[in-house]
Amino acid sequence: MNITQEKIDNLNAVVKINIDPADYQARVDKAIKDHAKKAKMPGFRPGMVPPAHIKKMYSKSILVDEVNTLLSDTLNNYITEQKLEVLGQPLPKVDNKQEYNWDFADNFEFNYEIGLAPEFAIDFSSKDKITQYNIKIDEETLASRIKNIRRSYGKMTNPDVSADDDVLYAQLTQLSPDGSVFDDGIVNTTSVRLDQVLDEGIKKSLIGLKKDDELTLDIQKAYNNDAAKIAAILGVDEDTAADLKSNFRLTVKNVNRLEEGDLNQEFFDKLFGESVVTDEAGFRAKITEEIETMMNQDSDRKLQNDIYNFSIDKVQFNLPDEFLKRWLKATNEKLTEEELEGGYKDFAQNLKWTLIENKIIKENNIDIKYEEIFAAAKQSLDQQFRMYSPQPIGDEQLSQYAVQYLQNKENANKVFDEVKALKTLDYIKSVVALDKKDIFYNEFKELVK
Repeated sequence: MNITQEKIDNLNAVVKINIDPADYQARVDKAIKDHAKKAKMPGFRPGMVPPAHIKKMYSKSILVDEVNTLLSDTLNNYITEQKLEVLGQPLPKVDNKQEYNWDFADNFEFNYEIGLAPEFAIDFSSKDKITQYNIKIDEETLASRIKNIRRSYGKMTNPDVSADDDVLYAQLTQLSPDGSVFDDGIVNTTSVRLDQVLDEGIKKSLIGLKKDDELTLDIQKAYNNDAAKIAAILGVDEDTAADLKSNFRLTVKNVNRLEEGDLNQEFFDKLFGESVVTDEAGFRAKITEEIETMMNQDSDRKLQNDIYNFSIDKVQFNLPDEFLKRWLKATNEKLTEEELEGGYKDFAQNLKWTLIENKIIKENNIDIKYEEIFAAAKQSLDQQFRMYSPQPIGDEQLSQYAVQYLQNKENANKVFDEVKALKTLDYIKSVVALDKKDIFYNEFKELVK
Protein backbone atom coordinates (compact mmCIF):
# COMPACT_ATOMS: atom_id res chain seq x y z
CA MET A 1 0.00 0.00 0.00
CA ASN A 2 1.27 3.45 -0.87
CA ILE A 3 -0.09 6.79 0.37
CA THR A 4 1.06 10.15 -0.92
CA GLN A 5 -0.12 13.73 -0.52
CA GLU A 6 -0.03 16.38 -3.23
CA LYS A 7 -0.39 19.88 -1.82
CA ILE A 8 -2.35 22.10 -4.19
CA ASP A 9 -1.87 25.19 -1.98
CA ASN A 10 -1.86 26.00 1.74
CA LEU A 11 -5.57 25.17 2.05
CA ASN A 12 -6.10 22.29 -0.39
CA ALA A 13 -4.45 18.93 -0.98
CA VAL A 14 -5.08 15.57 -2.66
CA VAL A 15 -4.33 12.30 -0.87
CA LYS A 16 -3.60 9.37 -3.24
CA ILE A 17 -4.01 5.81 -1.94
CA ASN A 18 -2.74 2.82 -3.95
CA ILE A 19 -4.01 -0.60 -2.86
CA ASP A 20 -2.63 -3.87 -4.23
CA PRO A 21 -4.21 -7.35 -3.97
CA ALA A 22 -1.79 -8.19 -1.15
CA ASP A 23 -3.32 -5.36 0.89
CA TYR A 24 -6.88 -6.64 0.73
CA GLN A 25 -6.75 -10.38 -0.02
CA ALA A 26 -6.41 -11.57 3.58
CA ARG A 27 -9.22 -9.25 4.74
CA VAL A 28 -11.53 -10.51 2.01
CA ASP A 29 -10.74 -14.18 2.75
CA LYS A 30 -11.52 -13.63 6.43
CA ALA A 31 -14.77 -11.80 5.59
CA ILE A 32 -15.85 -14.68 3.31
CA LYS A 33 -15.19 -17.21 6.10
CA ASP A 34 -17.12 -15.07 8.59
CA HIS A 35 -20.05 -14.90 6.16
CA ALA A 36 -19.93 -18.68 5.70
CA LYS A 37 -20.20 -19.23 9.47
CA LYS A 38 -23.30 -17.05 9.73
CA ALA A 39 -25.03 -17.83 6.43
CA LYS A 40 -28.35 -19.69 6.26
CA MET A 41 -28.86 -21.19 2.82
CA PRO A 42 -31.08 -23.96 1.44
CA GLY A 43 -29.27 -27.29 1.29
CA PHE A 44 -26.78 -26.43 4.03
CA ARG A 45 -26.89 -26.60 7.77
CA PRO A 46 -26.56 -23.21 9.53
CA GLY A 47 -22.90 -22.25 9.70
CA MET A 48 -21.82 -25.06 7.37
CA VAL A 49 -21.96 -23.24 4.03
CA PRO A 50 -18.61 -23.77 2.24
CA PRO A 51 -16.56 -20.55 1.89
CA ALA A 52 -16.09 -21.36 -1.79
CA HIS A 53 -19.85 -21.20 -2.25
CA ILE A 54 -20.03 -17.81 -0.51
CA LYS A 55 -17.14 -16.57 -2.64
CA LYS A 56 -18.84 -17.69 -5.84
CA MET A 57 -22.09 -15.92 -4.95
CA TYR A 58 -21.02 -12.83 -3.03
CA SER A 59 -17.31 -12.28 -3.63
CA LYS A 60 -17.68 -9.00 -5.52
CA SER A 61 -19.92 -7.30 -2.94
CA ILE A 62 -17.67 -8.54 -0.10
CA LEU A 63 -14.61 -7.24 -1.95
CA VAL A 64 -16.23 -3.82 -2.42
CA ASP A 65 -17.14 -3.63 1.29
CA GLU A 66 -13.67 -4.64 2.44
CA VAL A 67 -11.86 -2.27 0.09
CA ASN A 68 -14.11 0.59 1.22
CA THR A 69 -13.45 -0.26 4.88
CA LEU A 70 -9.71 -0.50 4.21
CA LEU A 71 -9.79 2.84 2.41
CA SER A 72 -11.65 4.56 5.22
CA ASP A 73 -9.34 3.17 7.93
CA THR A 74 -6.22 3.99 5.91
CA LEU A 75 -7.29 7.55 5.16
CA ASN A 76 -8.33 8.28 8.75
CA ASN A 77 -5.09 6.81 10.14
CA TYR A 78 -3.03 8.83 7.65
CA ILE A 79 -4.77 12.07 8.66
CA THR A 80 -4.17 11.27 12.34
CA GLU A 81 -0.52 10.24 11.88
CA GLN A 82 0.30 13.26 9.72
CA LYS A 83 -1.55 15.53 12.18
CA LEU A 84 -3.53 17.10 9.37
CA GLU A 85 -6.20 19.56 10.55
CA VAL A 86 -8.91 18.79 8.02
CA LEU A 87 -12.01 20.90 7.50
CA GLY A 88 -15.19 19.05 6.60
CA GLN A 89 -14.49 15.52 5.35
CA PRO A 90 -12.32 14.15 2.52
CA LEU A 91 -14.12 14.06 -0.84
CA PRO A 92 -13.38 11.25 -3.30
CA LYS A 93 -12.28 12.48 -6.73
CA VAL A 94 -14.25 10.72 -9.43
CA ASP A 95 -12.11 9.40 -12.30
CA ASN A 96 -14.39 8.25 -15.11
CA LYS A 97 -11.39 6.89 -17.04
CA GLN A 98 -10.50 4.45 -14.30
CA GLU A 99 -12.40 1.15 -14.44
CA TYR A 100 -11.94 -1.92 -12.27
CA ASN A 101 -12.96 -5.56 -12.74
CA TRP A 102 -13.29 -6.30 -9.02
CA ASP A 103 -11.87 -9.78 -9.65
CA PHE A 104 -9.30 -9.94 -6.82
CA ALA A 105 -6.47 -8.92 -9.15
CA ASP A 106 -7.03 -5.15 -9.35
CA ASN A 107 -4.48 -2.59 -8.28
CA PHE A 108 -6.66 0.23 -7.01
CA GLU A 109 -5.89 3.94 -6.98
CA PHE A 110 -8.13 6.33 -5.09
CA ASN A 111 -7.76 10.10 -4.78
CA TYR A 112 -9.32 12.25 -2.07
CA GLU A 113 -9.58 16.03 -1.94
CA ILE A 114 -9.05 17.50 1.50
CA GLY A 115 -9.55 21.03 2.81
CA LEU A 116 -6.88 22.12 5.29
CA ALA A 117 -7.29 24.47 8.23
CA PRO A 118 -5.32 27.69 7.76
CA GLU A 119 -2.37 28.73 9.89
CA PHE A 120 -2.95 31.97 11.76
CA ALA A 121 -1.86 33.88 14.85
CA ILE A 122 -3.98 35.32 17.65
CA ASP A 123 -2.68 38.56 19.14
CA PHE A 124 -5.36 39.96 21.43
CA SER A 125 -4.01 42.53 23.89
CA SER A 126 -5.01 45.40 26.16
CA LYS A 127 -4.73 47.67 23.11
CA ASP A 128 -7.96 46.08 21.86
CA LYS A 129 -10.97 47.86 23.34
CA ILE A 130 -14.52 46.48 23.52
CA THR A 131 -17.40 48.32 25.19
CA GLN A 132 -19.14 46.58 28.09
CA TYR A 133 -22.50 48.17 28.91
CA ASN A 134 -23.82 48.44 32.45
CA ILE A 135 -27.56 48.91 31.99
CA LYS A 136 -29.38 51.25 34.34
CA ILE A 137 -33.14 51.34 34.58
CA ASP A 138 -34.83 54.54 33.42
CA GLU A 139 -37.95 55.92 35.12
CA GLU A 140 -40.24 55.05 32.20
CA THR A 141 -39.21 51.38 32.19
CA LEU A 142 -39.41 51.16 36.00
CA ALA A 143 -42.87 52.75 36.06
CA SER A 144 -44.11 50.38 33.34
CA ARG A 145 -42.77 47.33 35.18
CA ILE A 146 -44.29 48.41 38.49
CA LYS A 147 -47.61 49.04 36.80
CA ASN A 148 -47.63 45.57 35.23
CA ILE A 149 -46.73 43.91 38.54
CA ARG A 150 -49.46 45.79 40.39
CA ARG A 151 -51.97 44.82 37.70
CA SER A 152 -50.94 41.16 37.99
CA TYR A 153 -52.04 41.27 41.62
CA GLY A 154 -54.98 43.58 41.02
CA LYS A 155 -58.67 42.88 40.43
CA MET A 156 -60.95 43.18 37.39
CA THR A 157 -63.69 45.82 37.47
CA ASN A 158 -66.35 47.00 35.00
CA PRO A 159 -66.50 50.80 34.99
CA ASP A 160 -69.29 52.64 33.18
CA VAL A 161 -66.93 54.67 30.99
CA SER A 162 -63.70 53.55 29.31
CA ALA A 163 -60.36 55.16 30.18
CA ASP A 164 -56.77 54.80 28.97
CA ASP A 165 -55.43 51.22 29.26
CA ASP A 166 -58.91 49.70 29.63
CA VAL A 167 -60.08 46.71 27.59
CA LEU A 168 -63.21 47.01 25.48
CA TYR A 169 -65.17 43.79 25.02
CA ALA A 170 -66.72 44.65 21.66
CA GLN A 171 -68.24 43.34 18.45
CA LEU A 172 -66.41 44.27 15.25
CA THR A 173 -68.54 44.27 12.10
CA GLN A 174 -67.10 44.76 8.60
CA LEU A 175 -68.54 47.74 6.70
CA SER A 176 -68.94 48.49 2.99
CA PRO A 177 -67.44 51.71 1.52
CA ASP A 178 -70.85 53.42 1.91
CA GLY A 179 -70.91 52.62 5.65
CA SER A 180 -73.52 49.83 5.47
CA VAL A 181 -72.86 46.35 6.84
CA PHE A 182 -70.82 44.27 4.39
CA ASP A 183 -72.83 41.26 3.14
CA ASP A 184 -71.33 38.02 4.51
CA GLY A 185 -68.51 40.12 5.92
CA ILE A 186 -66.35 39.59 8.99
CA VAL A 187 -68.09 39.76 12.36
CA ASN A 188 -66.13 39.00 15.51
CA THR A 189 -66.62 39.66 19.21
CA THR A 190 -63.30 40.17 20.90
CA SER A 191 -61.28 42.12 23.48
CA VAL A 192 -59.77 45.38 22.24
CA ARG A 193 -56.90 46.48 24.47
CA LEU A 194 -56.48 50.24 24.32
CA ASP A 195 -52.79 50.01 25.21
CA GLN A 196 -52.20 48.08 21.96
CA VAL A 197 -53.85 50.67 19.71
CA LEU A 198 -50.97 52.49 18.01
CA ASP A 199 -52.72 55.47 16.45
CA GLU A 200 -53.11 58.14 19.13
CA GLY A 201 -56.17 59.72 17.48
CA ILE A 202 -58.04 56.42 17.34
CA LYS A 203 -56.98 55.54 20.89
CA LYS A 204 -58.40 58.88 22.07
CA SER A 205 -61.72 58.10 20.33
CA LEU A 206 -61.96 54.82 22.28
CA ILE A 207 -61.73 56.65 25.63
CA GLY A 208 -65.02 57.72 27.19
CA LEU A 209 -67.13 54.97 25.60
CA LYS A 210 -70.01 53.24 27.43
CA LYS A 211 -71.80 49.95 26.92
CA ASP A 212 -73.72 49.86 23.56
CA ASP A 213 -71.77 52.85 22.18
CA GLU A 214 -70.73 52.51 18.54
CA LEU A 215 -68.05 54.06 16.35
CA THR A 216 -66.38 53.40 13.00
CA LEU A 217 -62.87 51.97 13.30
CA ASP A 218 -60.12 52.15 10.65
CA ILE A 219 -58.49 48.93 11.80
CA GLN A 220 -55.42 49.17 9.55
CA LYS A 221 -54.63 52.65 10.86
CA ALA A 222 -55.34 51.62 14.45
CA TYR A 223 -52.68 48.90 14.38
CA ASN A 224 -50.28 50.44 11.84
CA ASN A 225 -51.07 47.72 9.27
CA ASP A 226 -49.81 44.96 11.59
CA ALA A 227 -51.39 41.92 9.89
CA ALA A 228 -50.67 39.57 12.81
CA LYS A 229 -52.45 41.77 15.36
CA ILE A 230 -55.36 42.51 13.05
CA ALA A 231 -55.75 38.79 12.26
CA ALA A 232 -55.86 37.94 15.98
CA ILE A 233 -58.49 40.60 16.72
CA LEU A 234 -60.74 39.67 13.78
CA GLY A 235 -60.24 35.91 13.98
CA VAL A 236 -58.98 35.63 10.38
CA ASP A 237 -55.71 34.51 8.77
CA GLU A 238 -52.88 37.00 8.26
CA ASP A 239 -53.22 37.11 4.45
CA THR A 240 -56.87 38.15 4.78
CA ALA A 241 -55.94 40.72 7.43
CA ALA A 242 -53.18 42.20 5.25
CA ASP A 243 -55.57 42.65 2.28
CA LEU A 244 -58.41 44.24 4.25
CA LYS A 245 -59.48 47.72 3.12
CA SER A 246 -62.76 47.94 5.05
CA ASN A 247 -63.58 49.94 8.12
CA PHE A 248 -65.34 48.19 11.02
CA ARG A 249 -68.18 49.14 13.30
CA LEU A 250 -67.11 48.72 16.91
CA THR A 251 -70.03 48.08 19.30
CA VAL A 252 -69.12 48.09 23.01
CA LYS A 253 -70.45 45.09 24.93
CA ASN A 254 -68.63 45.81 28.16
CA VAL A 255 -65.78 47.88 29.62
CA ASN A 256 -63.15 45.93 31.58
CA ARG A 257 -60.51 47.47 33.79
CA LEU A 258 -57.72 45.77 35.68
CA GLU A 259 -57.21 47.80 38.83
CA GLU A 260 -53.70 47.97 40.21
CA GLY A 261 -52.97 46.18 43.48
CA ASP A 262 -52.48 48.36 46.56
CA LEU A 263 -48.92 48.96 47.73
CA ASN A 264 -49.39 47.46 51.18
CA GLN A 265 -47.63 44.84 53.31
CA GLU A 266 -49.84 42.02 52.05
CA PHE A 267 -48.83 42.90 48.48
CA PHE A 268 -45.09 43.10 49.37
CA ASP A 269 -45.20 39.75 51.19
CA LYS A 270 -46.88 38.03 48.22
CA LEU A 271 -44.12 39.23 45.95
CA PHE A 272 -40.96 38.84 48.04
CA GLY A 273 -41.79 36.83 51.13
CA GLU A 274 -42.76 37.92 54.61
CA SER A 275 -41.23 41.24 55.74
CA VAL A 276 -38.48 41.23 53.07
CA VAL A 277 -39.87 44.56 51.83
CA THR A 278 -41.76 46.87 54.18
CA ASP A 279 -42.37 50.12 52.26
CA GLU A 280 -42.70 51.60 48.77
CA ALA A 281 -39.07 52.74 48.64
CA GLY A 282 -37.90 49.19 49.38
CA PHE A 283 -40.34 47.87 46.78
CA ARG A 284 -38.96 50.20 44.10
CA ALA A 285 -35.38 49.32 45.05
CA LYS A 286 -36.13 45.59 44.85
CA ILE A 287 -37.82 45.88 41.45
CA THR A 288 -34.94 48.04 40.19
CA GLU A 289 -32.42 45.40 41.32
CA GLU A 290 -34.33 42.56 39.68
CA ILE A 291 -34.80 44.41 36.39
CA GLU A 292 -31.17 45.52 36.22
CA THR A 293 -30.05 41.92 36.85
CA MET A 294 -32.20 40.75 33.93
CA MET A 295 -31.09 43.67 31.79
CA ASN A 296 -27.42 42.96 32.39
CA GLN A 297 -28.02 39.48 30.99
CA ASP A 298 -28.94 41.35 27.79
CA SER A 299 -25.71 43.31 28.19
CA ASP A 300 -23.72 40.07 28.56
CA ARG A 301 -25.28 38.72 25.36
CA LYS A 302 -24.35 41.91 23.51
CA LEU A 303 -20.79 41.74 24.85
CA GLN A 304 -20.48 38.11 23.72
CA ASN A 305 -21.81 39.02 20.29
CA ASP A 306 -19.45 42.02 20.06
CA ILE A 307 -16.45 39.85 21.04
CA TYR A 308 -17.47 37.29 18.41
CA ASN A 309 -17.68 39.95 15.68
CA PHE A 310 -14.48 41.65 16.87
CA SER A 311 -12.59 38.35 16.78
CA ILE A 312 -13.85 37.45 13.31
CA ASP A 313 -12.77 40.86 12.02
CA LYS A 314 -9.40 40.99 13.80
CA VAL A 315 -8.13 37.46 13.15
CA GLN A 316 -7.85 37.36 9.39
CA PHE A 317 -7.35 34.14 7.43
CA ASN A 318 -8.77 32.41 4.38
CA LEU A 319 -10.69 29.14 4.17
CA PRO A 320 -10.76 26.55 1.36
CA ASP A 321 -14.11 28.00 0.29
CA GLU A 322 -14.61 26.11 -2.98
CA PHE A 323 -13.79 22.79 -1.33
CA LEU A 324 -16.14 23.53 1.58
CA LYS A 325 -18.96 24.42 -0.80
CA ARG A 326 -18.47 21.11 -2.67
CA TRP A 327 -18.42 19.27 0.68
CA LEU A 328 -21.64 20.96 1.82
CA LYS A 329 -23.31 19.97 -1.45
CA ALA A 330 -22.03 16.41 -1.20
CA THR A 331 -23.34 15.97 2.35
CA ASN A 332 -26.72 17.60 1.64
CA GLU A 333 -28.06 16.61 -1.76
CA LYS A 334 -31.20 18.74 -1.32
CA LEU A 335 -29.15 21.92 -0.85
CA THR A 336 -29.75 24.25 -3.81
CA GLU A 337 -27.13 26.58 -5.26
CA GLU A 338 -29.18 29.54 -4.08
CA GLU A 339 -29.35 28.19 -0.52
CA LEU A 340 -25.64 27.39 -0.57
CA GLU A 341 -24.60 30.86 -1.70
CA GLY A 342 -27.08 32.54 0.64
CA GLY A 343 -26.00 30.61 3.74
CA TYR A 344 -22.29 30.13 3.11
CA LYS A 345 -21.17 33.43 4.65
CA ASP A 346 -22.73 32.54 8.03
CA PHE A 347 -21.32 29.00 7.80
CA ALA A 348 -17.83 30.35 7.09
CA GLN A 349 -18.03 32.86 9.96
CA ASN A 350 -19.07 30.14 12.42
CA LEU A 351 -16.27 27.90 11.17
CA LYS A 352 -13.76 30.74 11.62
CA TRP A 353 -14.98 31.26 15.19
CA THR A 354 -14.62 27.51 15.88
CA LEU A 355 -11.01 27.60 14.62
CA ILE A 356 -10.28 30.65 16.79
CA GLU A 357 -11.88 28.91 19.77
CA ASN A 358 -9.85 25.74 19.27
CA LYS A 359 -6.58 27.67 18.97
CA ILE A 360 -7.25 29.70 22.13
CA ILE A 361 -8.21 26.57 24.08
CA LYS A 362 -5.11 24.68 22.87
CA GLU A 363 -2.52 27.44 23.19
CA ASN A 364 -3.65 28.44 26.66
CA ASN A 365 -4.14 24.90 28.02
CA ILE A 366 -7.74 25.65 28.95
CA ASP A 367 -9.42 22.57 30.40
CA ILE A 368 -13.11 21.81 30.01
CA LYS A 369 -14.08 19.56 32.90
CA TYR A 370 -17.09 17.30 33.21
CA GLU A 371 -18.12 19.14 36.37
CA GLU A 372 -18.42 22.36 34.35
CA ILE A 373 -20.49 20.67 31.65
CA PHE A 374 -22.71 19.11 34.31
CA ALA A 375 -23.21 22.46 36.06
CA ALA A 376 -24.04 24.16 32.75
CA ALA A 377 -26.59 21.44 31.92
CA LYS A 378 -28.24 21.88 35.34
CA GLN A 379 -28.42 25.64 34.91
CA SER A 380 -29.96 25.32 31.44
CA LEU A 381 -32.56 22.80 32.62
CA ASP A 382 -33.38 24.94 35.68
CA GLN A 383 -34.07 27.95 33.44
CA GLN A 384 -36.32 25.83 31.22
CA PHE A 385 -38.32 24.51 34.18
CA ARG A 386 -38.75 28.03 35.60
CA MET A 387 -40.47 29.07 32.37
CA TYR A 388 -43.32 26.73 33.25
CA SER A 389 -43.27 26.92 37.04
CA PRO A 390 -41.92 29.59 39.41
CA GLN A 391 -41.41 26.86 42.02
CA PRO A 392 -37.75 25.73 41.80
CA ILE A 393 -36.90 22.04 41.45
CA GLY A 394 -34.81 20.47 44.21
CA ASP A 395 -31.07 20.18 43.54
CA GLU A 396 -31.05 16.38 43.76
CA GLN A 397 -33.88 15.98 41.26
CA LEU A 398 -32.32 18.59 38.96
CA SER A 399 -29.04 16.64 39.07
CA GLN A 400 -30.88 13.48 38.02
CA TYR A 401 -32.43 15.31 35.08
CA ALA A 402 -28.99 16.63 34.09
CA VAL A 403 -27.51 13.10 34.12
CA GLN A 404 -30.31 11.85 31.87
CA TYR A 405 -29.96 14.88 29.59
CA LEU A 406 -26.23 14.39 29.11
CA GLN A 407 -26.62 10.70 28.28
CA ASN A 408 -27.84 11.89 24.89
CA LYS A 409 -24.68 12.47 22.82
CA GLU A 410 -26.19 15.39 20.88
CA ASN A 411 -27.16 17.14 24.13
CA ALA A 412 -23.72 16.51 25.64
CA ASN A 413 -21.96 17.93 22.58
CA LYS A 414 -24.24 20.98 22.63
CA VAL A 415 -23.46 21.77 26.27
CA PHE A 416 -19.75 21.08 25.70
CA ASP A 417 -19.71 23.61 22.84
CA GLU A 418 -21.52 26.18 25.01
CA VAL A 419 -19.00 25.77 27.85
CA LYS A 420 -16.10 25.95 25.38
CA ALA A 421 -17.50 29.17 23.88
CA LEU A 422 -17.92 30.75 27.33
CA LYS A 423 -14.36 29.83 28.33
CA THR A 424 -13.05 31.30 25.09
CA LEU A 425 -15.02 34.49 25.67
CA ASP A 426 -13.78 34.68 29.27
CA TYR A 427 -10.20 34.37 28.04
CA ILE A 428 -10.65 37.16 25.49
CA LYS A 429 -12.31 39.35 28.14
CA SER A 430 -9.30 38.80 30.41
CA VAL A 431 -6.86 39.94 27.69
CA VAL A 432 -8.58 42.87 25.95
CA ALA A 433 -9.55 46.16 27.58
CA LEU A 434 -13.24 46.33 28.49
CA ASP A 435 -14.46 49.90 28.27
CA LYS A 436 -17.25 49.94 30.85
CA LYS A 437 -20.09 52.33 30.14
CA ASP A 438 -23.35 53.05 31.97
CA ILE A 439 -26.41 53.28 29.75
CA PHE A 440 -30.16 53.60 30.37
CA TYR A 441 -32.27 50.67 29.21
CA ASN A 442 -34.30 52.70 26.69
CA GLU A 443 -31.02 53.87 25.09
CA PHE A 444 -29.68 50.30 25.11
CA LYS A 445 -32.77 49.06 23.27
CA GLU A 446 -32.13 51.60 20.51
CA LEU A 447 -28.49 50.54 20.38
CA VAL A 448 -29.24 46.86 19.76
CA LYS A 449 -32.03 47.36 17.23
